[in-house]
Amino acid sequence: MTTATVQTLETPDGAFTLIVDSGARVLASGWTADADALVVRVHPVLRPADLVPGQTAAGAAVTAYYAGDLASVVTVPVRQHGTDLQLQGWAELRRIEPGAPLSYAEFAARLGKPSAARVAASICARNAPALFVPCHRVLRNDGSLGGFAWGTPVKHALLERERG
Repeated sequence: MTTATVQTLETPDGAFTLIVDSGARVLASGWTADADALVVRVHPVLRPADLVPGQTAAGAAVTAYYAGDLASVVTVPVRQHGTDLQLQGWAELRRIEPGAPLSYAEFAARLGKPSAARVAASICARNAPALFVPCHRVLRNDGSLGGFAWGTPVKHALLERERG
């Protein structure tokens, strides 16, 4: 059983909470003040038993992101557990440049699976450390927003901010 730090910040898109392990790696994050809503998104093998409130370097990166340093969040370490393809996908999401979103088909092609747009969408849906692994930068093939765990208004706001 482990203990992790939980921090909630106010952002222009609402409350943003993050859960960070003892190695300063983000396990989960999202636009909610409800830490329990995040804990369930952490894979069971990584899920902390206890949360203690505190300040984190990851929280400082979120503040920097909202201040205009859009690259600050992808340099923060994250910790995820999944299949090899999921891990590859989450790493690839971190390489998508702000302001240059991809379609699910383009994302699938980057993974070497050009006909697996649904698999690409599933990788995005299972992404626990939102913003740090920017799954919001993947859109439907027709350019529409598609789904987002934290709501399409937040996804739209993030993309507009990144469009600059």
